[in-house]
Amino acid sequence: MASRSGSTLRDVASVAESRRVSPLERSWWLRAPAVLIAPRAVFASLRDESEEAVEIRQEALTALIGLSSIAAVLCTPVARSFNMSPSDTIALLPVWAFVGGAFYALAVYWVGGGLLFGAARRLGGLGSYRRARSLVALASAPLALALFTLWPLRIANYGVDLFRTGGSDWGPGDRIFGGLFYAAFGWSALLLLIGVRAVHGWSWARSTATVALASALPVLVMLGSRLH
Repeated sequence: MASRSGSTLRDVASVAESRRVSPLERSWWLRAPAVLIAPRAVFASLRDESEEAVEIRQEALTALIGLSSIAAVLCTPVARSFNMSPSDTIALLPVWAFVGGAFYALAVYWVGGGLLFGAARRLGGLGSYRRARSLVALASAPLALALFTLWPLRIANYGVDLFRTGGSDWGPGDRIFGGLFYAAFGWSALLLLIGVRAVHGWSWARSTATVALASALPVLVMLGSRLH
């Protein structure tokens, strides 16, 4: 009987602990989007690298990088050249975007985080690889915003023509949408710069050098692929 009572008390304590942590986890679902309007405060919270703090924010950051990656793969040349019937495009596009976004998220989160971590270490940073990944995830917020604002408008305007070679989507209007999406990438780059400065307490020049160094390899790869 005593053993059973002790087990019950432990279960109650475990439930109480989960309820105590739950509000903190939920706060990150609000804090992650807030990086769009108050980036310094949100990035500064990444300085806490305790196991509890990392676990609390992990789900929100994973969701953020996932949504951002779906938005990114939708603008790739592959997405623009499905050349399938409208019914097939409607059926397969969400699946393709989800799977492609998952792979893209893994690449950006792990490889991008590694490049940022290496660049920061080269310039004297002491932060962890885990924190660098979190920085990249938070900085991707403008792309997640574009998934819920820009992409619905673009799809409503052009329909499945967006995902076929040719079609009514080619023209000045589509170039405007494309420019807005590139602006979201630029916004992400700016957030990454602010984030590096906030977590390390560095100058703008040192933070800019870190982001530029981390971006050098991806930019070279992109330019090389275009030349070929």
